[in-house]
Amino acid sequence: MPIGKKLVVVIPAYNEEEMLPVTIPAMSEVLDRMVSAGKISSSSKLLFVDDGSTDKTWPLIEQYRQINAFVSGISFSKNYGHQNALLAGLKVSKDADVVITIDADLQDDINAMEEMLDRYLEGYDVVYGVRNSRETDTFFKRNSALFFYKLMDKMGTKTIQNHADFRLMSRRSVDALLEYPERNVFLRGIVPQVGFKSINVYYARNERQSGTSKYPLGKMIKFALDGITSFSTTPLRMIVWLGVATLAISVILIVNTFIQHLHGNTSKGWPSLMISIWFLGGSQLISAGILGEYLGKVFFEVKQRPRFNIAEDSYTDK
Repeated sequence: MPIGKKLVVVIPAYNEEEMLPVTIPAMSEVLDRMVSAGKISSSSKLLFVDDGSTDKTWPLIEQYRQINAFVSGISFSKNYGHQNALLAGLKVSKDADVVITIDADLQDDINAMEEMLDRYLEGYDVVYGVRNSRETDTFFKRNSALFFYKLMDKMGTKTIQNHADFRLMSRRSVDALLEYPERNVFLRGIVPQVGFKSINVYYARNERQSGTSKYPLGKMIKFALDGITSFSTTPLRMIVWLGVATLAISVILIVNTFIQHLHGNTSKGWPSLMISIWFLGGSQLISAGILGEYLGKVFFEVKQRPRFNIAEDSYTDK
């Protein structure tokens, strides 16, 4: 009978052919060490989720599976996104006692996985991997990330600061997470809502060794918007206050115009007219955009379309 709990490490991979020859041996070594220490079962797995890659990511996963007992994988029929790749791994690995999610780029410290497992063995259901600094980030990324976490906090969305998607979850916390049906997935906000006993494990983030980041500025902005509109109605309330402020300014302008008229200083009105038009027009466009974001979320949720389609599965079909 295998010793220890079965651990499955879920690793999203999108066009990571350059990183896999480095990532797989490094992660396998960590798992092998924990198996030798009796902390996890020898049936534990590295579950790579190929998110519709256009390079040799999936052939490489299959190649390593033939020579490495830890390696398994699933492949999407097309690109469904990082968050859905994580969910697919959590859903497929239903026989795991404990699951760790981590990216394939080795920027998260894989050695911290053992400490995370130790915290799980102490009785914690969720263990968050949290960066202890952002010294490896560019000035822009460091400050934009800080702004993002502060904004999420102001919007009422509970997140773990400096935590991405490097985390450990027990079987019961994963099962609870999978009960959440929404299609607009923001796991950094959903996981804290699941509850259960949690703790942070701190680590130093590394530089990407090879390949390119899969989160350029455009995707980061979209990710932030998804996080805010999926968990907070504060922007909707802001529209109400914007309307109140606009009304107050209008009243002040009316009073000022009346006073100027009494003193015979009434101008032809062109500047005030144009300012009013631009101010109200901009306010209306912003408000319509915010409402559109929420309406779009409802539109996709009510369709109840599948989050992903799996084309190949070497984890279940063992």
